[in-house]
Amino acid sequence: MSSSGKSGPWRDAPILAALLLAVSLAYSNHFGNDFHFDDFHTITNNPWIRSLHNIPRFFSDAETSSTLPANRAWRPLVTTSLAIDYRLGGGLKPLWFHLSTFVWFLAQIVLMFFLFRLIFDLAQPHEWNRYVAAFAAAWYGLHPANAETVNYIIQRADLYSTLGVVAGLYLYAARPAWRKYGFYLLPVVLALLAKPPALVFPFILFAYLFLFEHDCRRDRIGASLRACIPAFVATAALLALSGAMTPRSFTGGAASASAYRLTQPFVALQYCLEFFLPLGLSADTDRQPFQSILDANALAGFAFVAALVFAAFRLARRRETRPIAFGLLWFLLAMLPTCLFPLAEVENDHRMFFPFVGLAMSVAWALARWLLNRTSADRTSADAPQRRAVLAAVAICILIVYGWGVWRRNQVWHTEESLWLDVTRKSPRNGRGLMNYGLTQMNKGDYATALDYYTRALAYTPNYSTLEINIGIASGQLGDNRNAEAHFARAISLAPADAQTHFYYGRWLAAKGRNEEAIEQVRMAVAQNPAWLDPSYLLMQLYANAQSWAALNALASQVLGIAPADPTALDYIRRAQAGKDEVAVAEDTARAHPTPETWLQLSLLYYRAGRYAESLAAAGQSAKLKPDYAAAWNNMAAAYAAMSLWDPAIQAAEKAVQLNPNFQLAKNNLAWALAQRQKSAGK
Repeated sequence: MSSSGKSGPWRDAPILAALLLAVSLAYSNHFGNDFHFDDFHTITNNPWIRSLHNIPRFFSDAETSSTLPANRAWRPLVTTSLAIDYRLGGGLKPLWFHLSTFVWFLAQIVLMFFLFRLIFDLAQPHEWNRYVAAFAAAWYGLHPANAETVNYIIQRADLYSTLGVVAGLYLYAARPAWRKYGFYLLPVVLALLAKPPALVFPFILFAYLFLFEHDCRRDRIGASLRACIPAFVATAALLALSGAMTPRSFTGGAASASAYRLTQPFVALQYCLEFFLPLGLSADTDRQPFQSILDANALAGFAFVAALVFAAFRLARRRETRPIAFGLLWFLLAMLPTCLFPLAEVENDHRMFFPFVGLAMSVAWALARWLLNRTSADRTSADAPQRRAVLAAVAICILIVYGWGVWRRNQVWHTEESLWLDVTRKSPRNGRGLMNYGLTQMNKGDYATALDYYTRALAYTPNYSTLEINIGIASGQLGDNRNAEAHFARAISLAPADAQTHFYYGRWLAAKGRNEEAIEQVRMAVAQNPAWLDPSYLLMQLYANAQSWAALNALASQVLGIAPADPTALDYIRRAQAGKDEVAVAEDTARAHPTPETWLQLSLLYYRAGRYAESLAAAGQSAKLKPDYAAAWNNMAAAYAAMSLWDPAIQAAEKAVQLNPNFQLAKNNLAWALAQRQKSAGK
């Protein structure tokens, strides 16, 4: 066999151009795909990404990463990239977010080509190595499983993390003179600012050194470990910082850590099978954790991992098979973070993105070794060129098939409806998938179909507060108000600290004209999660309707503190200011023309502005001028009730009803005050 030798970059240019063109063609139909799932709380509903001025805060405050407290994680590089895309696109335009992700995906593929070729040359120099490296990088770039990451915008975190590890290892291997300066650690640090799985870099670096650079040294293990010390120190420091920056509200979501970890070896087996036959890809699988180590699938998983480890050590004995061993170790090491840290889902297709770098390297080199061994003896035969042409044609056909799979997965990810319909077919026991497809139908106005899917989802997720919310919404739209309210109440009982349960119940109450109850619920939602602006928008509307100008001004100012240029808050600020002027006019009128009616009007405006003590005083002035004025006594009752002074509220309401037995509003205030006094006494 002849050495591949050194060559100028121009020799690789046609290969790289063909590689990037093929990947770009396969993904050409994905740039208009929608935002999905976790994109909503990290991108579309996240007010922090709407201004580049927040970038420093992304690095100091993980709460800016999401509007859902349980999902807030310290990934400042990802949040920064989202803010840049938002600015470049002039808003929430998926094209710009997809372009950003795809450019870095292409960069990773190029680096993988160079890294693979370098490793293949270290193992066995050959003129074919560049083509084997190109095939491995193309197989990875055109693999349908990786479309799950490229299409899922917020999961660019996996891409950044993987890219940083690939870049770090390539810099280390290709630029030995730079090692003493630690330049190879820069992309690794950036990777850790995107997602924690990059913490396995020192272990991958150790495997590289052990297999390819220190194999002739007596203290092979010790030398490799010493060379990895800077990497271990850097990743440990970043891991500690990430842990310190992660809010306490963050939760992985796993019901049982032991059951989750027990399932992971089988998940590794499943991922490996998906590498060769990616036919069951699902955006949200319905696999459940195993409950016993004696489960047949659990045993199969452990046997598979043991076989991989055994194969890696056997293949590591010979230098020409070490890329296979290295790729297998990469696959296992890249899976470790998500295997050891319990997450809500035991498997997720976008988690294959990082491990598949190793599998692409390993499988491509294994095939190349087999073909080289078969063709080396016939290299001078007359039909050798034809055989090489056939091999090239077969490789191209394989890539075309995988590229077509990417095209198809892009179509699945086009809309929320197409995505979740696919999930219901691939993962029929996934309650969340059934619910999300039902949600797409509800957004179309088909509430009956939506409710059917929600009911089916209940069988698999009976204690899911979000599902209860959606059943409440659909039931209400179908006119079943009693059932709707029951499901909203159950949602709150399941997740009393979740702003969503209070917001959607409050929104339903507002639609039913139960404004005071609505305000109470939506206030709780705003207090629990001020960064999620939908509750604030609704509460501002309710305050404006009630002419509670002071409260409206305070809430709109709070929103502007989060999103300084928010047009909705700015509009409500103007309306609140106009409302304040109305109160000032009423004050002047009451002083200039002190009649029972002018003082009553001022009392009403004070009440709407949340100035309850002043409302009580103005109503008192009205009653003083006209003692039998039932409306004045009713306003006094309302003001007392607003300040939770139940006894005087009851007395004032009773007086109003006594003066006007047909005064329904006074009767309502009396009933409310009596109920609240009884409720307070029972506490």
